[in-house]
Amino acid sequence: MARKQRHEEHENHERWLVSYADFITLLFAFFVVMYAISQVNEGKYKVLSNSLTVAFNKPDTASEALLKSELNGSNQSLIALPYKQRREVQQAQQLIQERNEQAAAMKAMAGDLKQDMAKLIEEKQVHISENSRGITIEVNASLLFPVGSATLDGKPAESLALIARKLAAGSNLIQIEGHTDNVPIATPQFPSNWELSAARAGTVVRLFEASGVAPGRLVALGYSANRPLGANEDAASRARNRRVTIQILADNKNEVATLPAP
Repeated sequence: MARKQRHEEHENHERWLVSYADFITLLFAFFVVMYAISQVNEGKYKVLSNSLTVAFNKPDTASEALLKSELNGSNQSLIALPYKQRREVQQAQQLIQERNEQAAAMKAMAGDLKQDMAKLIEEKQVHISENSRGITIEVNASLLFPVGSATLDGKPAESLALIARKLAAGSNLIQIEGHTDNVPIATPQFPSNWELSAARAGTVVRLFEASGVAPGRLVALGYSANRPLGANEDAASRARNRRVTIQILADNKNEVATLPAP
């Protein structure tokens, strides 16, 4: 009986299509996952945006309110954020809290100073105000110094010493500024108003240091007649411009002491 001839199996030249299809399927799945990860959660993006605004700028009240409303004091919204964003939001919260505490402390300090110097404020010899820099105390030079002099009178010096003792325990930088009117001075001791304004600021700085304020917190500046409160038109306006200004800066160690006037 004749043996049946065995046919050779036909080689399949299209097997690569199976591997190719698997590869395409995996690639498709990869891009689907990447697309899903890349979707921006608008709520999280808003929180991150506000946190960065707070961290790198000084936001206005509306921005702070928006950030607080987004966070709402809840840890649940923070847990949903990635670690880096969560840290940024927490830092922003801490910054807002520190600023609020600092503002409250400065307000309380201004209230104490106004109470202690109520009589001089009523007599318009002292003016105390608050702004973004901190607390500004303007003292009429005629209350402190004789005309053309940088030597403190006895009783007004006690008022300054009282201010200094109140500030001694703090850490805020204190900028003392001397200001004059535009009437020229030419004496052996003070050839011009520059020397007079600087000497008066230096005198007040030395009194503050003697009253317990750390020297590293103090700076003395003389502005001569270059920063008047008003025009030097008459005796009253010139007297108003002759003053010593005590700036208690709100931001302490990171603040430049010689900030320009607002």
